Order: sequence, then C-alpha cells, then structure tokens
Amino acid sequence: MKVTRLPVDTGPAAWNRILPPQEPAKVLEENITADWLVIGGGFAGLAAARRLSQLHPGDRIVLLEAKRIAEGPAGRNTGFMIDLPHHLTSEGYGGQMEKDRAEAAANRAGIAFAAEMAAEFGLSREAFNPSGKINAAATERGHKHNLDYAQHLSNLNEAHQLLDAKQMHEMTGTTYYQSGLFTPGAVMIQPALFVRGIARSLKANHISIFENCPVTQLTRNGEWTARTPGGHVSAPKVILGVNGHANSFGKFKGRLMHIHLYGSMTRALTPEECRKLGGADRWGVTPADPMGSTVRRISGTGGDRIIVRNRFTYDPTMQVSEGRVARMAQDHSKGFAARFPMLDGVRMEYRWGGRLCLSRNNVPALGEVDEGLYSACCQNGLGTAKGTLHGMLMADLASGNGSDLLDQVMDQPRPSRLPPNPFAYIGANAALRWSEIKAGKEI
Repeated sequence: MKVTRLPVDTGPAAWNRILPPQEPAKVLEENITADWLVIGGGFAGLAAARRLSQLHPGDRIVLLEAKRIAEGPAGRNTGFMIDLPHHLTSEGYGGQMEKDRAEAAANRAGIAFAAEMAAEFGLSREAFNPSGKINAAATERGHKHNLDYAQHLSNLNEAHQLLDAKQMHEMTGTTYYQSGLFTPGAVMIQPALFVRGIARSLKANHISIFENCPVTQLTRNGEWTARTPGGHVSAPKVILGVNGHANSFGKFKGRLMHIHLYGSMTRALTPEECRKLGGADRWGVTPADPMGSTVRRISGTGGDRIIVRNRFTYDPTMQVSEGRVARMAQDHSKGFAARFPMLDGVRMEYRWGGRLCLSRNNVPALGEVDEGLYSACCQNGLGTAKGTLHGMLMADLASGNGSDLLDQVMDQPRPSRLPPNPFAYIGANAALRWSEIKAGKEI
C-alpha cells in the first residue's frame, strides 16, 4: 500500500520547545531487517515497543517516527492521563455504569504501564506526576455538570471531592471558577519530557528508533517492508501506532473522525507576575463541560507558564492552516484574559494545532487488520492513557499473549461508518460549534 498522506502539524509543539534541544536524530539510511516493526513514536508506538522488549528480550525491534519524538501529537496535548471515562462528544463525561467501570479499569492498566516505565527509566515528577485532576466549572451549567458527575462517581464507588469557589481560588489564583470536582486517579505529565524520556531509555535498551523517517509505502511479500525516503525495514510483524493516520495506510476508511484541538502557552512568567497570580505553582483543570477550556499552570523546565486549550474542528484532511490556528488563538487570549486579569500584558509565546481521532461510536481501531499487521489506533480523545494501553495490548496480541484485559478491550465493535462528505464535514463541525456555544463561559 502506498501511504496516501504524511503527518502535517501546524504551529510549534510547545512542550518540546521549552525543553533543552534533543540529540541529533538517527535517520534510516540503509535497508535492514527486524523481528518487529513499530510505526509511530507517540504514546501507542512507544508503549508497543516497550512491551515487545519485555516479551521478546532477544529480538530486534525497530521503531520508525515520521518526525522527531515529541514534535507530533504526543507533544501537543495538555498532558493529562485520565483514568475515568472522558467522552468528548457527550454532554457530560459519564455513561453506562458497567461500561464505565470496565473503561476505567482499562485506562488504569494503561496508566499503570506508563507508571512502570516512568519508575524504571527514572523519569522526574515533572515528567510524570500522579496528582489527580480537577473538573473546573465556571458557570451554573458547568457546576451542574460537576454535581451530576459527582453523583455518577458515587454510584460507581469512585473516590472524588467537590471543591467550592474559595478552594478553586486558593489553588488557581483566579476567581473565575465556581466549583471543582477532584478525582485522584489521573496523572499530569509534561508530555514531551515523558515521551522523550521513554524513547531515550528504549534506545538504551537496544531498541532502534529512527526519526524523520516517514513511511511512504508498506507492502507484504512473505513479510512486511516499510519504505522511507532513506531506506526500508523488513519484518514479519508490524504494529501501527499512528492514530488517525490508519486511514493513510488504507485502514478503517470512512470510519475515523479527524479532529483538531488548539492550544496556546504563555511566555515564562516573571517572579512578580507569579506573586500577583498567587495560587499553587503547578495545577491543571479540565472543563466541567467537555467543550470548555483545559487550563494548566506549569513550573519547572522552561519556567512558570500557563497553557490554555480550547476549540474543536473536524478536518478530514488531517491538517489545518496557520490562519486557522491564529483565529482559534483569539479565543485562547480571551479565555486567558477573563481568567487572569492580574496578568494583563502577558503574551502567548506558542500557539498550535493538535490532531486527535474519534470514532462515531466511541470505540478504538484495534486488532490484526491484515496478516501480521496490527492497529493500535483511534484513542477517542484520551491519547495519553488509551494510546499507552492500546500499544501495550497490540504487542500482546501480536505475540499471542492473551489476558482478560486484552479480551475485554477487543470485545468492542469496529468503528461505525461515518456519513459521506460533505454531510459528515458540515454536520460534525455544526455539532461541535453548537456544543461550544452552549458551553459559554466554560470556554
């Protein structure tokens, strides 16, 4: 199969830009063979490579990444590994009881695998922080979302704590929020620091990682051969950790929704600006309304900064223009100014777009999609946790290593078909925009 589309990411991967420069990329410049090939160096691909190294310690494992590690979507999210159900396309986060219990258990297995890697590879608390997360409500409608979700969590016997406006102010430094809902099972990561640390440790464990090596063709003649601009890799089994770009490899056509989210990060705050802001030096909130703004304050490598993420668009081409990012960034600036009037004059240093993949029926695109070819794609908005989970499980599936967890995750339908374009494009963007309008001040 000829790969029909290569990754295009608009704007800088801010999390990566605030870190020290990486060592030069190792680029594939010859034809090689391997026992296992992983395509994609994000959360799914790195987890797959790690799991393969555990299951087959003597095998040669090769990973191909189209760009630099942490320059793609893995370096563009807001850095939450979320354990509880988190359905971006719903009015709230919860769903059916038994389904939500099973989903939370699966997400936690992915987070546990990430935690094991972080511990073994000596990643810092800045890279991987099991701090829990807070759903923040800025409106009465958002507060009701929090109350309804709290009741759902009580029914699930899940630990949680409701926070009032005073507690939210003490944490964030802003009086913008009416309430918060804390849940302890999520992890906050510096996503670029995390994936770079994992990749560096995998290389030290004899896994070959080639960057700036987009796969342009993938063919099978007895075994699979992946061609890149500089060479090719041949292997009997391949794991695709490319999320929505499964479509570019000819898989799940007409079944995956390609969504862009948009983010902005401030310049480093001065000590005086940090004093004016007050609150904790590190915190993060997801919105009570799924269409609202995710906001984080970070402190560490790169200084004290604030990140704002909001706005969704449906983009079947899997890329957006600089102009689109600039227009969306206006909403980031408005949301930032409304929340942090004490930081008037603080500008955004980085603005970007990031890709994610959804299915209409909120299921992943997993399994053996051709002989010896396995897909760990379509994370439905939880790329950090579910990507890690799916990469790990596809390594198990490809290795014949069964488990109850693998059976549970695989016991889901395929992604359902989307309406044909232009109906899907018009309908999805209209639905997203209407949901954003209803979210109001949550954005």
